Amino acid sequence: MKTESLNELRSEALMLPEAERAELAHALVKSLDAPDDADVLEACDKEILRRLAEIDAGTAKLIDRDEFRRRMQARIGG
Repeated sequence: MKTESLNELRSEALMLPEAERAELAHALVKSLDAPDDADVLEACDKEILRRLAEIDAGTAKLIDRDEFRRRMQARIGG
């Protein structure tokens, strides 16, 4: 893709609402991943169910979106 086309696409993508940008980013990153591994998918599903059970039981320690962003920015040095 030519640099100009890429810049136009990037500009348009950045104008999308946050939820749509996140969906697009997820799809792009997923397209770079290796093919699905059934064992990994099963392990992820189990972990998701475990975490949901903790939330339902009230034993999970939850943080709000702003705190999550702060922590992620601190981790990546931003």
